[in-house]
Amino acid sequence: MLIPARYASSRFPGKPLADLGGKPMIVRVAERAKQSGAEAVHVATDDERIARAVRSAGFAVVMTRADHASGSDRLAEAARTLRLSDEQIVVNVQGDEPLIAPALIRAVAERLERDHGASISTACHALHDAAQAASPDVVKVVLDAHGYALYFSRSRIPYPRQGDAVCYRHAGIYAYRARFLREFAALEPAPLERSEALEQLRALWHGHRIAVEVSDAQIPPGVDTPDDLAAVLKMLQ
Repeated sequence: MLIPARYASSRFPGKPLADLGGKPMIVRVAERAKQSGAEAVHVATDDERIARAVRSAGFAVVMTRADHASGSDRLAEAARTLRLSDEQIVVNVQGDEPLIAPALIRAVAERLERDHGASISTACHALHDAAQAASPDVVKVVLDAHGYALYFSRSRIPYPRQGDAVCYRHAGIYAYRARFLREFAALEPAPLERSEALEQLRALWHGHRIAVEVSDAQIPPGVDTPDDLAAVLKMLQ
């Protein structure tokens, strides 16, 4: 298990160290990751403040460069540092998901483990709120008949012109084999990725398959702003 965490954030500087019920948020995420049954949990960061907080809570840290364009690029460096074997499954849990269910983390890992046709696995849940469906801050995904991602977007997809097709919210959790994680970092960024600011579109653009675990339960939101932190704290309590 690898958790990318950086101190710089345009909307919420220092977010990983934000206090969440007496613990830094990044520690809350690491605790959830450990509860999933992961063999090992490492936080990948370029910031010594984050590293100190993580180590003081008893979790491992992998120090990375500060100039990575995405969390996946940061994890690729961490996978090289840890010398992970090609087939070892790496789950990427975002450092701002303190309420993520350990069972969901495990389910995403198991989905990739049994699906050798997929390069990545991730998760989603049905979205029934019209405002969230329309919000560019909520990423949506459409699936094919076999549960693979067709496309991710910040727009409302599918558009409900006729019928009542299910709209799925994508949750920012990914599982990769270490081999592909290294390959992904070397792929040319895609025009769609740049347009939507969604790095998973790089994998689709280059022909890789993304298996999507559909959660029956609503997946709790992450933390992007101080207001989100207050809302998550209420849920935690």
